[in-house]
Amino acid sequence: MATQIQTLTHLVFVTTILLMLLCSSTATSATDLHASSTPSDFHAREAEALVKWKGSFDNQTQSFLSSWKLLPRSSNSSSANSSDSHCHWVGIHCDEFASVFKIELASSNLKGTVQNFDFSLFPNLTTLALSNNSLYGSIPPSISNLSLLTYLDLSVNQFSGNIPNEICLLTSLQVLYLDYNDLNGSIPHEIGILEFVAELFVSNNNLSGSIPASIGNMSILSLLCITGNKISGSIPPEIGLLRSLQELYMDKNFLTGSIPTSLGNLSNLIFVNLGHNKLTSSIPREIGQLKSIEQLHLYENNLSGSIPSSIGKLTSLTHFDFSFNNITGSFPVEMNNVTDLVLLQLDENSLSGSLPQNICLGGRFTWLSASKNLFTGHIPKSLKNCSTLVTLSLENNQFTGNISKELGIYPSLNYLNLSNNNFFGELTGKWGRCQNLTVLVIANNKISGSLLPELGNATQLHKLDLSSNLLDGEIPKELGRLKFLFMLKLNNNKLFSSVPAEIGMLLDLQQLDLAANNLRGPIPTELGQCSKLQLLNLRKNSFSGVIPYQIGKLISLENLDLSQNLLTGQLPPELRNLRMLETFNLSHNNLSGSIPPVLEEMRSLTSVDVSYNQLEGPLPNIKAFIEASLDNNKALCGNNTSLKPCPIPKKPVLGVVFFVLMSISGTLFLLFIIAIVLFIRQKNRRNQDEPRETQAQLFFTELNHDGKKVYEEIVEATENFDSKYCIGVGGYGSVYKILLSTGQVVAVKKTHENGGQSGHEAFRNETNVLTRARHRNLVKLHGFCLHTRHSFLVYEFMERGSLLEILTDEVKALELEWTKRVNVLKGLANAISYLHHECCPAIVHRDISSKNVLLDAEYEAHISDFGSARTCNPESSNWTTFAGTFGYSAPELAYTMEVNEKIDMYSFGVVALEVIMGKHPRDLLSYLSTASLAAADPILLKDVLDQRLLPPRWHTANQVVFIVVLAVACLHPIPHSRPTMKQVSERISTLLPPLSKPLHRITVKELLDIQTWIS
Repeated sequence: MATQIQTLTHLVFVTTILLMLLCSSTATSATDLHASSTPSDFHAREAEALVKWKGSFDNQTQSFLSSWKLLPRSSNSSSANSSDSHCHWVGIHCDEFASVFKIELASSNLKGTVQNFDFSLFPNLTTLALSNNSLYGSIPPSISNLSLLTYLDLSVNQFSGNIPNEICLLTSLQVLYLDYNDLNGSIPHEIGILEFVAELFVSNNNLSGSIPASIGNMSILSLLCITGNKISGSIPPEIGLLRSLQELYMDKNFLTGSIPTSLGNLSNLIFVNLGHNKLTSSIPREIGQLKSIEQLHLYENNLSGSIPSSIGKLTSLTHFDFSFNNITGSFPVEMNNVTDLVLLQLDENSLSGSLPQNICLGGRFTWLSASKNLFTGHIPKSLKNCSTLVTLSLENNQFTGNISKELGIYPSLNYLNLSNNNFFGELTGKWGRCQNLTVLVIANNKISGSLLPELGNATQLHKLDLSSNLLDGEIPKELGRLKFLFMLKLNNNKLFSSVPAEIGMLLDLQQLDLAANNLRGPIPTELGQCSKLQLLNLRKNSFSGVIPYQIGKLISLENLDLSQNLLTGQLPPELRNLRMLETFNLSHNNLSGSIPPVLEEMRSLTSVDVSYNQLEGPLPNIKAFIEASLDNNKALCGNNTSLKPCPIPKKPVLGVVFFVLMSISGTLFLLFIIAIVLFIRQKNRRNQDEPRETQAQLFFTELNHDGKKVYEEIVEATENFDSKYCIGVGGYGSVYKILLSTGQVVAVKKTHENGGQSGHEAFRNETNVLTRARHRNLVKLHGFCLHTRHSFLVYEFMERGSLLEILTDEVKALELEWTKRVNVLKGLANAISYLHHECCPAIVHRDISSKNVLLDAEYEAHISDFGSARTCNPESSNWTTFAGTFGYSAPELAYTMEVNEKIDMYSFGVVALEVIMGKHPRDLLSYLSTASLAAADPILLKDVLDQRLLPPRWHTANQVVFIVVLAVACLHPIPHSRPTMKQVSERISTLLPPLSKPLHRITVKELLDIQTWIS
């Protein structure tokens, strides 16, 4: 090993000499140029080079660099004044000799390349900061002319091509950031020449190849990040030479081989992330030598073997994640020495035995995830009093114990999953005291007793699954308080009595599974109010009576199972409205009558079972019914192989002559009536139809069509608005994606036919607002059509979809990195500011939420859905009924219905925090209340940020912190104390000073002192 390192050092030394000789010849030419010129000439060339570079940028950049102008030369102008004029340009910093030594243009909307930048004219440059722009093209080799450069930041751009080897000639470099670009190729093998670099970021590119062994020569390196590339091969043992290293990020690559034992030499390491690779072998016992380590992430590899006992020496460890590996055996007893844990994640291994008992002794433990292992016995005793617990995931193990005694009261608990274990005992009222709980899953255990009404106090619940237990009694009506619930599963228990009507109050419910109980009585008609329901399973109960026609209102329903009940009567024809239904099971009931022929409209059906009923008559003529299970019915007929064909009705022989005569006379009478009707219609068309077509034509000029042609093309393209073309359903309409004959893709929102007065009002609001309000961050209305058959609006299509869809998708959320998130909120603030302060009268949107913020292909934000918008006229009453989305609406709407701009301010604050946190901030909103803050432990801001992304850095970190400050100001409980959107829009685009302390030390409490941060 020592021989290899000595050989490597010799090679590096020889390479360094050769490259420095090459560099010296290049640098000499620049020095000679400087020496042969007067200072004023040299500075003039600097200024001219900058102006030339500016000229290569696009028009948007030109306005930002408007100060970059050459002064006209005249005999009267002072040479001193003219020679240093460029020192006052934005982003340019000069030394005492008026020579440029810093160029700082981070987040400056630059769009262009650096190919036209003459590096040779800036020999004194020490800092080049161009991060968070739209620079593209390759990094030119001539960058090596910047021989004095110590700080180089080209991160968060669109640079492509290889990392040039010449960058290794910048031997004075101390900081090198190339992350978040499109660079490919490999990390240069000469990288070890940069022995003074302390921070090296090349993450989130397309780099491949292996990690060069010469990296071991970078002796003062403290932070190394190569995350999110395609690096392969093994981790070189030379990594153990980086004795100054504090943070090591190599996750999300294709690294193979074992974790080098030399890693144990890095006694200063605080953070290690080797997750999401293909590492094999076992965790080396030398890991126990990392006495300073706080976070160790080894998740999603192919590691095997057992946990080394030396882990017990890591007494500073706070985060330990080796989930999704093949680790076997039990925890060593030494693990009980690690008492300061915050997170322990072990999912999907083959661990057995019990969990460490002292897991929560440090009082900071928040996250335990140990699902899909072979753990047995009781959960750790220290967990019972672990008041800081936020997430507990122990599903798919063999844990046992009385659930009411094993677990305590967790005021901060957000997620609990104990499914598929051997827990027993009864639920107690303490679960209602977990007011931050969003997921409660205890399925497939041996829980007994009744469902307690106190569960209705956990009002933040999204998912409640107590299926496959021994629960009995009634379903408490208090569950109707769970306004955010989207999944309720109580199937396979012993529940009885009827289903409470209050279940219909769960307007966000998407899955309701009450199968295999003993529930009786009629199916509540109130279920028809759960318009977002996708799954309804009431199988194997004792429900009686008819199928309520209100079930036909569940237009989002995909799976409906009412089998094995006591249902009677006929099928309601309103079931035809279930256009998204795929599985339809009504078997083993006492249904009678014929199957309504209108059910042929349910084209999305794939599986139908109506066997064991008393149905008769012909089948609907669609594939799903033709192939359905139909056994044991009364007298069904049709094309199904198990049925007889339906008989053709016979006409009576007698009276044929009379029938013919009547037919002829009737035909003549009808022709007379038709002639009169056609005459009247022709007359009315001139007065009514033509103006309507003219109106449509006026609002479709942007699509290069007349109104009638657009209408016909849209109806034809969607096959008369067939549900298979639908990409979303809202409160007032359904949205369709359509490709027009011009090649343009548009989004068409067709209003619901049964929308009533509220639907007409929403349509009118949309057209009124979007035909007079035009802004780059408002969704663009191409046109609208008022028609007796279909009324719809045509919008610009947003490729990325809604902000809510992106934040809830693990892959898409990673693509929406920090700079894009900041720009989304800038665009949103600019749009609301325009509505409030530049429209007359002012427009209040009233439903600002993540679902109504759409993103285009460039992640530019656009506000949509103005169906609830109102103008704010100071000379008239601004009181109206409630509108908005729960969780985003201002709290004062609980006692006043006055419309003003402060409503949108509150909603913007919620959305801003949602973007920064990656999820709805309901937990943080609760924490920010005065009552909670008085006794709450301080929460670090870094722990609130979206944990799926690496923490923001430098200028972006400043912006993120400031956005949180502004969001908190917008959430002030007193409406008049909230800022105006104009103030927010201006401040969010302001160039910010550096943070007074590092991001990882800032607490949320500190941000509440608004004046400290925004003064």
